[in-house]
Amino acid sequence: MLSKTFGFEYPKGVGLRVIWRAAVFAMLFSLYAVPVLAADGMKVSQTPIVLGNPDESRGTVEVDMSGAVTSQDEGPLEEGRPSQDRPRRERSRIQSPAILSLTVEGNSEVVSQHILSVVSSKAGTPMDENRLAKDADAIYEQGFYSNVDYRITDEADGVNVIFMVAENPTIEDIHFFGNATYSEEKLLDVCFTKPGMIFNRVFFRNDLQRIKEKYQQDGYVMARVSDVKIEGRTVNVYITEPKIGQIIIQGNKRTKTHVISRQLRLHEGDFFNSTRLRYSLSKLQGLGYFDDVNVGFEPGDDPEIIDLILTVSEAKTGRIGISVGYGTQSGFSGGLSYSDSNWRGRGERFGVGFDVGDREQYWITLDQPYMDQKTFAWRLGAYKRSWDDLNYYESGNKQFEYDEERIGGYAGIGRQFSPRSKLSWFLTTEWQEIEIASHNGLPTPRQLEEMESGKNFMVSGRMTRDNMDEYADFPKGDTQSVTVEKGLEALGGEWSYWKYWLEAKYYTPLNFLTSMFERNFTVNDIPPIIAARMMVGDADGYLPWAVDYTLGGDNTLRGYEDKRFRGDQMFLVNAELRLPVHKTASLVFFYDMGMAWDTRINEKFDLSELADAYGLGFRVRTPLGNLRLDFAQGDEESRVHFGFGEMF
Repeated sequence: MLSKTFGFEYPKGVGLRVIWRAAVFAMLFSLYAVPVLAADGMKVSQTPIVLGNPDESRGTVEVDMSGAVTSQDEGPLEEGRPSQDRPRRERSRIQSPAILSLTVEGNSEVVSQHILSVVSSKAGTPMDENRLAKDADAIYEQGFYSNVDYRITDEADGVNVIFMVAENPTIEDIHFFGNATYSEEKLLDVCFTKPGMIFNRVFFRNDLQRIKEKYQQDGYVMARVSDVKIEGRTVNVYITEPKIGQIIIQGNKRTKTHVISRQLRLHEGDFFNSTRLRYSLSKLQGLGYFDDVNVGFEPGDDPEIIDLILTVSEAKTGRIGISVGYGTQSGFSGGLSYSDSNWRGRGERFGVGFDVGDREQYWITLDQPYMDQKTFAWRLGAYKRSWDDLNYYESGNKQFEYDEERIGGYAGIGRQFSPRSKLSWFLTTEWQEIEIASHNGLPTPRQLEEMESGKNFMVSGRMTRDNMDEYADFPKGDTQSVTVEKGLEALGGEWSYWKYWLEAKYYTPLNFLTSMFERNFTVNDIPPIIAARMMVGDADGYLPWAVDYTLGGDNTLRGYEDKRFRGDQMFLVNAELRLPVHKTASLVFFYDMGMAWDTRINEKFDLSELADAYGLGFRVRTPLGNLRLDFAQGDEESRVHFGFGEMF
């Protein structure tokens, strides 16, 4: 049957024996002859790999920011070990010789124990060339070597394995090029690799990552390590720090371009900084001139130059204001006003309005609030104010009622001290004509003399330290200001006096409430905020009663009528917990306390005499502005205050 199948003839009864013998012979040959031939005629080259003279240039290595490497010669930062063209012995696992020893050659700086610590092959176990190749790769990944190989020597009862390493050179210098933002010393401070150490490409790749992170943490997110060259024993690191090319502002039809550009903290030729850009966008959005502010990037002809495209969508800046006040004793008061925070598109603020009732006033103002080390802020204004049926108190007791009227005008100018200074100054001159008339009672001669009418000309100077967080989208930080006011007997002024007061404001987010109550109190990225204000005032010389410090009303001591407390010394504290409940609304829990003392009638500064008030408020963001509604309870009555804007 077989002869018919394969087409040839053989003696019957012999064919199966021949085939069987051939199979047995082939099996014996594979078990004995092949290993002997491989051992005798297929040995791995025993010639070690050397680096050459370490003082000579060893070629250049280019590294991008992510650590990818291209090498023209030898590559100490290469990701993978150079491939080895080594024939592998094909041995049956059962017949693999045992490893007698594992040793290292070529190392002078790195101890053999450290090199062999990553090797999985062990003495006494069968040799596995696939495992040895992986062991060589693991040694290479330690980073100290430009090349790693191994060779095998046969012994009668096994094999010896020798790992051959070519160590990187010892570094003599590390130099940085293209770094204008940080000095070479500052960049070396973040590097683990130092001169005198053997070069390790793994460590140095981590050093490059730390340099990148340093740039990113300070806002230079586009800076990168563009190249690394190792020449002899010197490592040269090349850094690219992109700069701003053109800044193109578009979308503004009403707002002048210079009003936008002066808010930017990045200018043409500056190194790109995302922190400054974010601050600039936040400042522009906070002006209230725009519904939206966006920025785009355009690459220039030079890859190290980036053009900024700033696009704004203008908002309506005109506002109509309505104010309403109510006291259980003083009744209703209210008014109407119009304001424009970007008048004529120049960033100027214009306001005109009136209040009617027992607190009647008319005013018109124009000011330019922006200031820096070169630009002056300024303000102008005129007003007429009339208060009817104010109560005169002495020793806490109501004596009689009086009316007061003031007509005045003012002008002021101010500027920052330096570009990065938190300090600024502002000078103001003001002229007033004051008329006071008593009724519904009989003032004493001393009281009549005290309540004199007259003309007042004063000059005031204010020094402010602004430590608010420029990059936060909500109030965060603190401010302090010191004001000195001098009344002059000049230009019609009739009184000479000194007043000086300190005002401090403090704002801090309460992020810990989220973890304390296991509930997220942040709404639309706005956290709960504690806001506090303190004012302390004093005076020297003869201080006319008409220019006393006064407390009471919706801007000082809520829960009390206007000018309830007055004197030549003053202390006031306002504290608020501002709790957001919606992206357009928030609750405010507040507590006010303060007092004014009149040293002319022997009253003394005494914090135990402070009057206080507490209450609940609502803030609602509307197209007309930030609506404010406060319900306050004082010692004498409860009052409702309605208006726009925060109290401080």
